[in-house]
Order: sequence, then C-alpha cells, then structure tokens
Amino acid sequence: MGQAVQSPGKSRAPTAVAAVDNAPQQYLTFTLGGEMFAVAILNVKEIIEYGTVTEIPMMPGFIRGVINLRGAVVPVIDLSCRFGGKATEVARRTCIIIIEMTEGDVKQDIGVMVDAVSEVLEIAASEIEPAPTFGAKIRTDFISGMGKVNGKFVIILEVDRVLSAEEIAMLTQVGDNGSEAS
Repeated sequence: MGQAVQSPGKSRAPTAVAAVDNAPQQYLTFTLGGEMFAVAILNVKEIIEYGTVTEIPMMPGFIRGVINLRGAVVPVIDLSCRFGGKATEVARRTCIIIIEMTEGDVKQDIGVMVDAVSEVLEIAASEIEPAPTFGAKIRTDFISGMGKVNGKFVIILEVDRVLSAEEIAMLTQVGDNGSEAS
C-alpha cells in the first residue's frame, strides 16, 4: 500500500518541475540601433524619461554619467556604446531603464539608456534558443538566449554580465584615480 502512494508522487514531481521550467517568463523589450532586445522583468525597477545626465570626466565612453533618482546617484550606461557601437543619439522616445542589480547583500541601481521601450512579453522557455556562437553584434557572454516572438528573434540579455557591478566599480576606481592625479 505504501508503494501505491509513492508511485503517483514520484510521477508528479518531474511533471511539476517541467511545468515550472517551461512556464513563460516576462521580459521588457526595447530597441537599440534597430535591434530588439529584452531583459527579465524581475530586474527592472522602473522606466524613466531621458532627462539631465551629469557627465563624469575620465569615464569610459559607455558610461554617459549619473542621474539623481529621488536623492540617489545612479550611473547611466549607454547600452549601444557598451556593445561597441556608436553613442545613442537622444530622441523623443529615448529613455532610461532603471535596473536593480544585486551582488551579495548589496543592491545597486543602474540606468540603461535605450532608443525606445517596446512592451512586456511572455516568452516560454521552449521558445528561447541558446546564444549564438557568432554573427551577433555583441559579445555572446552578454546574451542569455534568443527568444522567438512572432517569427522574429529577440536578444535576451544576461543583465549580470552586461552591467557587472564589479566592472562598474573597477571603472569608477579608474575614474577616481584619474581625478586624484589632476
């Protein structure tokens, strides 16, 4: 009798795990240089209109500067430059996506400058292909996967790699050392 109770339980566990693995995830999509990108919605804190960004001297080109977000200093990264492209030209739909990064116990907000935000999409895990080994305009370690939506690909970014808090901190130290020298 004990076996009859265990057997159904064993067969349900993998089904439950498979259902969770295949459950659609939500992604915020945006355009950048004519390409469609996405980040997991759980990483997105808010979306704000592009406003005044204070430039910081001696920073790499992809760090546009900082903004004041309700009293907090938030660095703003030009994602196009981060991917090795040209600087984003500010237009009517240009905005900043505030992404919350967590490393250990430390939370850091980082602004990402994009051409335009599109929509929130649900993409099932079965509709996401692995990152390509070549052919993309950006480093493949920045890509989490390629989502298939209405016959087109959406590049799903690996936010932790694109906006590495460790790398940002290292670049900030380079900037601090440069300002001490002057």
